[in-house]
Amino acid sequence: MDTLTRLEQTIAQRRNADPASSYVAQLHSRGLPVIARKLGEEAVEAIVAALSEDRSEMVGEAADVMFHLMVLLSAKDIPLREVMAELDRREGISGIDEKASRTAGRALQQEQP
Repeated sequence: MDTLTRLEQTIAQRRNADPASSYVAQLHSRGLPVIARKLGEEAVEAIVAALSEDRSEMVGEAADVMFHLMVLLSAKDIPLREVMAELDRREGISGIDEKASRTAGRALQQEQP
């Protein structure tokens, strides 16, 4: 967890830096659609690496996904602690049950006027 906390702090520090000197600042200056698209690209690269069965490539791509997710969270002003709290909330709950509760909740929201 310390690594992700440090990464979150680094991203926050670099968010408003000169885009010529900071990749994080470049992403932020280009806006949310670019940041989201970059995360998607990295996720696809992680999938390809997983299927290629190259462990070191998969590790690198997983790091890229996590980094770009952290940049996206920063752009949305969502602190890592909120994501971690949600993971803590889900701990011990079956993934099937948790997904079903979200689906049921959405159905109720759609029924309300």
